[in-house]
Amino acid sequence: MKKTVATPRQESARKTRGIAYALISSATFGLIPLFTVPILSAGTMSGPSILFYRFGLATILIGLIGAMRGKSFRINFRQGTKLVVLGWFYAATSMWLLESYSMIPSGVATTIHFLYPVLVTLIMVTFYHEPKSIWIFGASAVSIAGVALLNWTGGAVSYEGIATVLLTVVTYSIYIVGVNKSGIGRMDPIPLTFYILLAGALMFATHAEMTTGIELVRDGRTAFNLLVLALVSTVISDLTLVMAVERVGSTIVSVLGSLEPLVAVLVGVFWFSEPFGWKGALGLSLIIGSVVVVILQTEKRRK
Repeated sequence: MKKTVATPRQESARKTRGIAYALISSATFGLIPLFTVPILSAGTMSGPSILFYRFGLATILIGLIGAMRGKSFRINFRQGTKLVVLGWFYAATSMWLLESYSMIPSGVATTIHFLYPVLVTLIMVTFYHEPKSIWIFGASAVSIAGVALLNWTGGAVSYEGIATVLLTVVTYSIYIVGVNKSGIGRMDPIPLTFYILLAGALMFATHAEMTTGIELVRDGRTAFNLLVLALVSTVISDLTLVMAVERVGSTIVSVLGSLEPLVAVLVGVFWFSEPFGWKGALGLSLIIGSVVVVILQTEKRRK
């Protein structure tokens, strides 16, 4: 059968859709504080229950999407073991990120979390012998300076909050490297995401039962926030990421991921009235700039 070659116009439209999907993915992930902070502030539900509902609902939604698309969810024992371990790292990231929201501004927390691409690159250079680059180490130093500026407000700083969100940088970096180096990344993204979220849902069900218990949803506002959190900031974010990578590649998608902390900061400033001055703006710029440099330099070496 003769292969169909896309016309320049079709290819341009494909890339335009890919960029749109990438922007949607990063923006929807950056909206996590918009749906979680109100629940925490109202005191209607604790963190473990929020995470259980987020992961549980998202697992059901991803499973339904996969079933409608005829995806196979069959895996072997070795794949299952890897998915459980990776799911725990992903779940730990979500747990500590949520906890950090109660200690430091949500925009600051999400921005610090966005240091993970720098750590991923350092792990690959140190343990997997990727070529070293002065750009990478320089960007790391700049990003650390950005974190310092972002948190230097002249008032009291919650070092516990900073330490908590820095843990998410470590766990998410291990998750990304694990997906890349374990062979799991070759799976179809829908079943992969389904099992990652399922492992997280089971982990949070256990955690909730051992602490606060799985709390019932007692009002419509909480139910709405939980449903939108699962649908928008988990399902849509993950699926549009896959569609974006397919159309424009990982480099452009990663660069456009800088929209994630920007959206989180804007939500914190305009929705939750969190403080934000020139130091925060400079710190945010340094962090985003350093991450973009790391991504571009890493991709350049691979070509």
